[in-house]
Amino acid sequence: MKRLISHDTWASIIGMLYLGLIVNLLLLVSCLPFVVLLVTTDPVYSWPLLALAAPLCAPGIAAAFRAFREYSDGGLTPVRAFWAGLRATWRRALVIGVVVVAVVAVLLVDVRMLSAASVAVFVVPLLGVLAVLSVAVGVLTLVAIAEVPQARLRDAVQASAVLGLRRWYLTAVSLVALVVQAGVFAAAPAIGLGITASAILFFVWTNSRFTLRPVLELDEAVAA
Repeated sequence: MKRLISHDTWASIIGMLYLGLIVNLLLLVSCLPFVVLLVTTDPVYSWPLLALAAPLCAPGIAAAFRAFREYSDGGLTPVRAFWAGLRATWRRALVIGVVVVAVVAVLLVDVRMLSAASVAVFVVPLLGVLAVLSVAVGVLTLVAIAEVPQARLRDAVQASAVLGLRRWYLTAVSLVALVVQAGVFAAAPAIGLGITASAILFFVWTNSRFTLRPVLELDEAVAA
């Protein structure tokens, strides 16, 4: 009987499953303080603690993006790639996480305070858009430093902001994917952490990499 699926195809499938399993596990470890708070407390009352713990997830997310890059390029194994990405980007990723969480927290507090004001119909949507843009630029910047670890943080932020707005449709798709992941985690934490986290982040990485392709291609040309 003719073999329907080749050995290379099986190897690719197994490799993807292994990548997803390892990335999910290492993400859980790197985000453990945030995850523990999220599943053991009521976010309505514990949101200040969640805001303090959330930036700790940023280095793990950047390291996951590095693992995806290495897998795509046929480089390091998932575990080695994750830790290499963590070592190379954790300081800048943590800064990105702190800034994004701080900006979003301040904006959301302002939304709550101004929701009953007469200017709410104009101000609240604007603040909401700024919060969404902050998250979008933060995610793109994490992808940028994972792709080009030697890039200056200021340059990565500027490129992410410009290209994220210019290619807003791709940015919107990534944000929708992250919202879906948040919904899955809220409904079934075990599935969100054990199965879908790496799949959604891989999709976001692929989409964001395409968004940043003009500057990534420029960097490759300069390096060559």
